[in-house]
Amino acid sequence: MSHPVDVHVGKKLKQIRILRGMTQTDVANGLNISFQQVQKYELGRNRISASKLFELAGILDVPPAYFFDGLEGANSEKSPKMDDEAAKVAAMLTRIKDIKLRTHIRSFISEIATSQNAH
Repeated sequence: MSHPVDVHVGKKLKQIRILRGMTQTDVANGLNISFQQVQKYELGRNRISASKLFELAGILDVPPAYFFDGLEGANSEKSPKMDDEAAKVAAMLTRIKDIKLRTHIRSFISEIATSQNAH
């Protein structure tokens, strides 16, 4: 049985990997491990060592504490949950270089979300 912390860290790994537009193979190559090992990390089946977590933070350009954000009892600010689909949309949005266009898309999404919550 996987430990809940390992599952949480794995989900955060998958979330930021998708947000960065990276494949499991990209991450695996950066760590010099197999992509199957990255799969096991993301599912929480295998625990990520402190040294690998530190390397992951560098590869994915996040502080090591990122992997523990939102963890029950963690002394960090609460961050909203992001599912895989939201991470993919966020990754696509960051690839749009035209700031004005990105602002319009965010406004459009905001208006839709607001209208959905009103009904």
